[in-house]
Amino acid sequence: MKFSAVYIERAIAEHELTQRIIARVSETPVITIDRYGEVFNRAGQNFRIQKRAPALILAKKHGKTVLPAPEGYGFEQGRGFYFSHMLNCLYDCRYCFLQGMYRSAHYVLFVNYEDFMAGIDAEALSHDEGTVFYSGYDCDSLAMEPISAFCESFIPFFANRPASILEVRTKSTQVRQLLDFQPIDNCVVAMSFTPEAASKRWEHKVPNLSKRLQAMKKLQRSGWKIAVRFEPVIGEAGVEAEYERLFSQTFSALSADELHSVSLGEFRLPAQFHKNLVKLYPDEDLLARETVQHDGMLSLAAGGEALLEALEDRLFSYVDRSRYYRCA
Repeated sequence: MKFSAVYIERAIAEHELTQRIIARVSETPVITIDRYGEVFNRAGQNFRIQKRAPALILAKKHGKTVLPAPEGYGFEQGRGFYFSHMLNCLYDCRYCFLQGMYRSAHYVLFVNYEDFMAGIDAEALSHDEGTVFYSGYDCDSLAMEPISAFCESFIPFFANRPASILEVRTKSTQVRQLLDFQPIDNCVVAMSFTPEAASKRWEHKVPNLSKRLQAMKKLQRSGWKIAVRFEPVIGEAGVEAEYERLFSQTFSALSADELHSVSLGEFRLPAQFHKNLVKLYPDEDLLARETVQHDGMLSLAAGGEALLEALEDRLFSYVDRSRYYRCA
């Protein structure tokens, strides 16, 4: 895993995780900074250009480390929260809202995991019902595991907190660290999938479907709870037949009866983020398509309720409805 440079905040220069990471990227230039915003929030940056050779920024997360999950984001099994130990993703999906949200394509890794853990404990203690904590909202949870040691740190933490659930959302095949652990009942590894044709067109640098299904198969056979997220659904001619093939491929590899959950969610993002994406990729067909807007959120006119219902009808021939939810 290569970076153009590693920026390190002075405040966490001696942090244990910082020192581990520096040892792993010893041939990369290291630059000391005061706050990550000096680099990450600088004006005049171009996400598209930076994506070719991003840097890694090691920083300390200040303020709230755990936030309420957006309505409809996840499965209903308790109060939902998300935490972002990292900003930005190794992959380069054209539809990704992160490119419309951030000025920079550099990766920010917050190394003060202990503060995230304190925030998780505080939220869990303040609610009588169960709590679900989602990672992978502003990044891919597993893709940088050899550097971030995210699972290495958080799986043992959640193993000691059985009343709280962790969802690790990813498109990565980096499951070796998980396979080294004894599976825990309160961790769900959720993989996002789109049909092969869509993945080849828009999900740059993402491992192919076969490799990701094999990674999930290994986890399922090892006793881990796994989930499947069919999103984002992008409506266009022939998409129902493509999803039929995807469902067949997925449930030929994975045991549907042993899945934690399955979801569908259509392509949608804040309207301003879409405008920013259009500026970055003016020639991208996906971003030039007819859209509809509701309450500041934008989706494709070719999608909508009719398409989701048609896909649900096909999906339910493979998966029991009790395991399904629609991601809003």
